[in-house]
Amino acid sequence: MPRPTKVDPDRGDARTRLLSAARDVIRAQGFSATTVDDLCRVAGVTKGAFFHHFENKEALGVAAAAFWAETTSAFFENAPYHDHDDAFDRLMGYVEFRKTIIEGEPAAFTCLVGTMAQEVYDSHPAIRDACAASIFGHAATLEPDIAAAMAARGIRADWTPASLAAHTQAVLQGAFILAKATGDRAVARDSVDHLKRYIEMLFAENGVPGVSR
Repeated sequence: MPRPTKVDPDRGDARTRLLSAARDVIRAQGFSATTVDDLCRVAGVTKGAFFHHFENKEALGVAAAAFWAETTSAFFENAPYHDHDDAFDRLMGYVEFRKTIIEGEPAAFTCLVGTMAQEVYDSHPAIRDACAASIFGHAATLEPDIAAAMAARGIRADWTPASLAAHTQAVLQGAFILAKATGDRAVARDSVDHLKRYIEMLFAENGVPGVSR
């Protein structure tokens, strides 16, 4: 995932710098604890510039969710799991890739929109909806490979590509919470390993990975 970095005040316009600051600061300390002053200081802009681009902090939260969706989409589109010829291998490659990027401090690998959704789902419905659009939009990118893998293996099931794609995100978001709760990224990586085993079982018969059931 895009890692927290020191925002360079000389790079990008004020709006982009504020969104980059929101991505990093909110992942580190939460939406409610993040102030406009915090964002302006990290972005290297004035409060006047903030309110020129955003009516209030909620508007910033909505825009930050969209910014996260845009930047992470580019990140995942260039990930190596797309290089596999087989759809099932691409799906498993995605899961393994998610494990490899669980590195560093929680703010470096956890999800901005997941963090905001947990905190503001009731108090800021506009941010909640923007976070949902990001999470489910990313999940949807997995659906074609899941559908192709099901078709190749002749799988007929009471679950759908959309439901499995959503479940991958549920596991990942839960893994992030466990990492935050324990201060240990290993527990998150273990959860991803269990997700990998679960998907293998869905696509296996008699415990043999990759065989239709």
